[in-house]
Amino acid sequence: MLRTPRFAGFATASEDVEAEIPPQPNDAPVPFGGEKEGQTDWSKSYYGLSQQAFPKEAADILLAPVEPLDVECKPDGLLYLPEIKYRRILNRAFGPGAWGLAPRGETNVSAKIVSREYALVCQGRLVAIARGEQEYFDVNGVATATEACKSNALMRCCKDLGIASELWDPRFIREFKAKYCVEVFAEHVPTKKKKKLWRRKDAPKLAYPYQE
Repeated sequence: MLRTPRFAGFATASEDVEAEIPPQPNDAPVPFGGEKEGQTDWSKSYYGLSQQAFPKEAADILLAPVEPLDVECKPDGLLYLPEIKYRRILNRAFGPGAWGLAPRGETNVSAKIVSREYALVCQGRLVAIARGEQEYFDVNGVATATEACKSNALMRCCKDLGIASELWDPRFIREFKAKYCVEVFAEHVPTKKKKKLWRRKDAPKLAYPYQE
């Protein structure tokens, strides 16, 4: 076991980890030193939370039923909406530049997981707070994992706006998988182990490392 040093800007989940984490620049949120207009410190502030409902035009876009063609299925059967779809919905509802993700703390890097807490701010109001996380398998992949962590936080924040809320509804999940997905036998090529996996009916056969 290697003892990982504390690097500026990152809080390690544990002192003893299996791999050494490379040094990173300080990424702690910079406070503005006040709550003046246009200078809200989103690393701490809850300004605008539940202040009022968004206009009906925006709400209709946020609460619109999810498009079946937009929903993807992971091999383990988990249904999800690609991250870019959430961004497009927010852009349609509020307009590009009228929403954003603000970090609420430093990036936390452990031996295998990168995580960070973010706030979703729409039209100058706090909407939701969520912690994003992402696995990584090599120290050279920390930067990529950090971006994926941000996208994961965005997806979790969007639940509070009702975006694609069906994907957390057990009845919808069962009906969607019965109509649009199929469970197939596939072999894990390196280990030769066979197991049942999921994919969309209209998707190509599973790719490496699996073979149908």
